[in-house]
Amino acid sequence: MATVVLVTLAVSAHGGGTHDPAAFLTPTPSPSATVKPTPTATPTPQDAVFSIVAAGDVLPHADVVKDATKADGTYDFTTELSGLDRWVQGADLALCHMEVPVAPPGTAVSTYPSFGAPPSLVKDLAAQGWDGCSTASNHSMDRGFDGVKATLATFDADHLGHAGTGRTTKEVASPQLYRLERDGQTVTVAHLSATFGLNNLAQTGGKAWSVERIDTSRLVAQAKAARKAGADVVLASIHDGTEYDATPTADQKKVMKALARSGQIDAVLGAHAHVPQPVAKLSGGVGGRGMWVAYGMGNMLSNQDSDCCVAQTDSGLLVTVTVTKAPGAAARVTGFEWTPLTVDRTGGHRVYAIPDVLGRKGGVGKLSHAELAARLSRVKDVVGTAAPERTTAPKTAGTVAVVLPHAGAPKS
Repeated sequence: MATVVLVTLAVSAHGGGTHDPAAFLTPTPSPSATVKPTPTATPTPQDAVFSIVAAGDVLPHADVVKDATKADGTYDFTTELSGLDRWVQGADLALCHMEVPVAPPGTAVSTYPSFGAPPSLVKDLAAQGWDGCSTASNHSMDRGFDGVKATLATFDADHLGHAGTGRTTKEVASPQLYRLERDGQTVTVAHLSATFGLNNLAQTGGKAWSVERIDTSRLVAQAKAARKAGADVVLASIHDGTEYDATPTADQKKVMKALARSGQIDAVLGAHAHVPQPVAKLSGGVGGRGMWVAYGMGNMLSNQDSDCCVAQTDSGLLVTVTVTKAPGAAARVTGFEWTPLTVDRTGGHRVYAIPDVLGRKGGVGKLSHAELAARLSRVKDVVGTAAPERTTAPKTAGTVAVVLPHAGAPKS
């Protein structure tokens, strides 16, 4: 709000100086005089800098759902997710990986091996601050085409973006677009998603097309189309690998190298193994500047740890991608960092960023300080040193990202 300052001049009838009121009047310039306006400084154009935060598998096993069940039979996942609040809410764009479908209306919630999540899980992810999720996985068809439709209808109702599954062939093939206004610039991010396969083709009802499968030529074509439509940044979520194995498969490496060679993908976010996998920067990438890859981000929310699987399943990665766009220039990835996450399985399935709780001498929940340190060490051993660890949450200074309407979505 502008501040107006009023200055009052008092003229004494008995003081010194002139008593002629005319002496206090400002002379009127002659018509021929030119009054030059004070030049206004031109603001220096600013670089638009923003963060994209992504995480691994959202996998609501039976015990996870049980912990989220309230006395009245409804579900509330906010307590389980709350340990990531400031990381998600501090991101300019937050993208999760919804590995399972939502249970179709009128059907019961189900868990492993054929998942059908409560719709409230999606609502709680949206309330936490996630802007959208990848939805292509081997579990995408666990509840058939009705599950795909229920999932995307729920996402749409909760204003979340989605990539990798679709109710029409055009919707499946089209990337999800997000628009951000930052530092006087408009930046558009495109998100693609694909999976290596489906668990049960018999459940597809002839509509396997509704889940995007890994085809590098197709993904590159989608990326090119997204850029033609105005995308400044293109991210790809790839669901691939061997479960419980931290070493990327030959197929994973082949896919990542092909995407890097294309020069169309800015970064790749991996999922499926349920354990963290290495982070690397491959040659190629957009503008030949290289392409960052998180081969596998492990679990975000699950009921897995050494009691069922391998110890590394208790943890995952939160990846922070920093993007910079100078005025009149192309956007570019200028940072790629990882943060270790873990789930307190016996302490209510609460998810934590390990740096947030490692400093507590008594640990957190059912996790001792020694256990947290051991989990961090296991993650570090796998991730490698190509990218730095991030220990503080990002802080957004802009408006909320806009989820753009999905091309080819059915009319409501």
